[in-house]
Amino acid sequence: MIDVLIAGGGPAGLAAAIRTAALGMEAVVVEPRTAPVDKACGEGIMPSGVAALRALGVEVSGHPLRGIRYVEGSQQAEAAFRGPPGLGVRRTVLHAALYTRAVELGVRIVPGKVGEVRQGHDRVTACGLTARWLIAADGLHSPVRRGLGLDGPVSAVRRYGLRRHYRVAPWTEFVEVHWSRHGEAYVTPLGDGLVGVAVLSGERRAYESHLASFPRLAAVLLGRDTGPVRGAGPLRQRARARQAGRVLLVGDAAGYVDALTGEGVALAVATAGAAVDSLASGRPQDYPARWDRLTRRHRLLTGGLLDLAGRPATARMIVPAAHRVPALFRAAVRALQ
Repeated sequence: MIDVLIAGGGPAGLAAAIRTAALGMEAVVVEPRTAPVDKACGEGIMPSGVAALRALGVEVSGHPLRGIRYVEGSQQAEAAFRGPPGLGVRRTVLHAALYTRAVELGVRIVPGKVGEVRQGHDRVTACGLTARWLIAADGLHSPVRRGLGLDGPVSAVRRYGLRRHYRVAPWTEFVEVHWSRHGEAYVTPLGDGLVGVAVLSGERRAYESHLASFPRLAAVLLGRDTGPVRGAGPLRQRARARQAGRVLLVGDAAGYVDALTGEGVALAVATAGAAVDSLASGRPQDYPARWDRLTRRHRLLTGGLLDLAGRPATARMIVPAAHRVPALFRAAVRALQ
């Protein structure tokens, strides 16, 4: 019998598979898409995420990220990371590295989708496969979460993300977050004359319309776009629980606040590792509390910042406040790195 069946072969699912195989257990991943898989994301990995990937034996190449810079008009504030840098990495490069490492460790990757999940007292069956445990890492709008009745209430805050790449030499080693009353634009240097620009907003508009809210940035990028626009949303997703019997939810499937603070990959790897370690120790019941501890700071800080950004009266104060009180801004960035 398979030890751990994993629904979803994105970063969280592959990280879970790598950790499972490294502990000497059999992991099988069910994923409908062909590697490498692209996705709408900011493509910046925080220093903790880089360290977590290396602990899995996954080395990725990218552009060093030294910190975070907030920009609004002529005002800006920046905070350098403490210690090693983060990395700006194309999502396809990250996925290919995780995929290669998983295959090296003997992980079997099966094409398909996990539909109905059936559970017994000592096994779980899905997609024609039977395992002792199932880890759901099937993304923001997780079909497994929904099928198990674990979808939480729909959030009144509905935010969407769109990303496009531009052929322009990175002008900084910081992730730049440009603010406007309509939302934010995240500029991530990716190296080799390439930057990624993700726009986040509560308004559903065309990418070019969003970018027009940042005229100085739009002028730098004019005519340099390459590749398609990719989108995701609504971003905020809630789960009623992180465990249902012999099924554990990790990554975005376990619940998602927002991409505002850029910790998606770090949290995906961390929660995947916690789930597998709980299974390996014979204490799966410990996982929900471990998930809560791992994500608490992110949820509190991101939720608070999202609340401020969602109100016009306070949104326009974010960058000026960060500029005037740089120590507070540095403390917030370092708390999340």
